[in-house]
Amino acid sequence: MVVDYAAEAKSFGCVYMEGIFSPAEPAVRGVPWDEVFEGFCDGAQEARELHGVEVRFTPDITSPFSLELAEETARRAVSFRDRGVVGIGLGGSVGAPYQPAPFARAFAIAREGGLGSVPHAGEVAGAATVRVALEVLHADRIRHGIRAVEDPAVVAELVRRGTVCDVTPISNLRTKVVASLQEHPLPQLVAAGVRCSISSDDPALFDTDLGRDCAAAVELGLTPQQMYDNALAGVLCDEATRERLRALGDAFDWEAAQ
Repeated sequence: MVVDYAAEAKSFGCVYMEGIFSPAEPAVRGVPWDEVFEGFCDGAQEARELHGVEVRFTPDITSPFSLELAEETARRAVSFRDRGVVGIGLGGSVGAPYQPAPFARAFAIAREGGLGSVPHAGEVAGAATVRVALEVLHADRIRHGIRAVEDPAVVAELVRRGTVCDVTPISNLRTKVVASLQEHPLPQLVAAGVRCSISSDDPALFDTDLGRDCAAAVELGLTPQQMYDNALAGVLCDEATRERLRALGDAFDWEAAQ
């Protein structure tokens, strides 16, 4: 799965990704935790060797599951930090009533183990969940975050912190959070000073891919260089990898990519 997705991502010009998977889902079906993580991490190594794409992981806590499973997910993620796990997320049933706060202890376990915080917030549920993600889960990045526009104070806090929002225009259409691409709040967020990267969300579930989401972002006014620079601002990788990615961006002919 990881190797195949890396090949597809490379075809769109991707050089680095922080992928999401939900380890508790196979674990509750009886697959050993270590087998799940090892499979993904082995895939990342092979993807690097075959396609030259650097893959890191931000596994999701699945929100309908118990807090015990959430904390175990965090502990397992920390144990694979040396194999490319760089953060922990919160996904699953993110519609109302979406309550990020109960997962604070799981995120604290991850943070104490050296992992970043990248929860979903501000998509199906409103701007208040973005504030909770920032203040309670200490989010380094926000998955989605687009409904922050409903509260100017939350937008201002995103700007003040420099928090990057991973925006997924096509899935926002599919979930009917926005009625049309023209009504998407991405331009409002960017105009307010929020840094927004562009992601594909779940390509199979939402019938999209990285190319289509980036094309949608261009239609909404973002340039390829803005997408790259904003994504780079939010990466959770080691400093050496970050510097290599910065050098790739500096050397790239962005005018030709317009």
